Amino acid sequence: MGPGLIVPPIFSPIPPAIHPRHTEIDVQTAAWAETFRIGSEELRSRLVRQDIGTFAARILPAGRQEVVSLLADFVLWLFGVDDGHCEEGELGRRPGDLAGFLHILLRVAQCPEVPVLQDDSLAAGLRDLRLRINRYGTAGQAARWVDALREYFFSVVWEASHRRADSVPDLNDYTLMRLYDGATSVVLPLLEMGYGYELQPHERDRTAVRAATEMASFIITWDNDIFSHHKEKGTKGYYLNALRVLEEHEGLTPEQALTTAIAQRDRVMCLFVRLTEYLSDHGSPQLRQYLASLAHFIRGAQDWGVSSVRYTTPEDPAGIPSVFTDRPTDDGAEPLDIPVIAWWWDLLPPVPAHRTVHQQVQRTA
Repeated sequence: MGPGLIVPPIFSPIPPAIHPRHTEIDVQTAAWAETFRIGSEELRSRLVRQDIGTFAARILPAGRQEVVSLLADFVLWLFGVDDGHCEEGELGRRPGDLAGFLHILLRVAQCPEVPVLQDDSLAAGLRDLRLRINRYGTAGQAARWVDALREYFFSVVWEASHRRADSVPDLNDYTLMRLYDGATSVVLPLLEMGYGYELQPHERDRTAVRAATEMASFIITWDNDIFSHHKEKGTKGYYLNALRVLEEHEGLTPEQALTTAIAQRDRVMCLFVRLTEYLSDHGSPQLRQYLASLAHFIRGAQDWGVSSVRYTTPEDPAGIPSVFTDRPTDDGAEPLDIPVIAWWWDLLPPVPAHRTVHQQVQRTA
């Protein structure tokens, strides 16, 4: 197949950063995958070449190395579940059976000492991850991690129901579930662990902070859908991403869907920068660190998305950019026409006309 859609440089006002031990972390994660035999041998050989340790090192560029390694191992484990069972495995078209398997995995995450799935490599890896979560995090962070894992599992079962029916959800439903099935929420407790603090509930649960977190998830998952479109469309099986949703339900051509998806994420990125600046000005040092970590998560996913062989697919090169732009294609202040997220735009006063997004992100990051 040819290059398909050519993705232009994506708007990214967030500067790149990476942990200085990223090479070592990547090697350690490959070794961890082999130790716990994550996925089939063929899947594992693919995953260990995808620079997942480097991805984690971009998310926590100044974090504790032990937590960066934990995050890297966890992301690889998530791909073992998503690629091995949801997208490529038989359970991916059997939502009931998939729910049953994930329910038992959730029990392992809750209580790693419970004697279930004792011969399952994913369960063994999850037990190790949970013990390390306990070591580097608080009881509250461990509980939130398990809760987020439940959200992720629930959302991939929803996706499996569409895979079985060969159906495509509408944009509103897809947007809501993409906040969870992109597995961004399960990373959030590790953002705190990486820097050795715990965000207090009155800040974490504040509506505007929750919105900023969801915006980061939206940007990360929309970017992923844009960068992975070539790989996913080239597979012989079912695939689901924002571009396909826009084509199916908005009647757009592939090129129009790409342009629309980029405009949507650009508008959310502009709002994210404005909101996180506002929150940083009025928040604790811990909240400022958390918001900075959300920005690193966004940019880390972007840098990884345009460089990892997972998406560049050298055997069938994808038309994705190697650079970014500092100019959004859409910096409108009106809500996107997606009801489940339109409330995000109600949380801030109008942006001052004299201040640009670029100026704002320098203060946030």
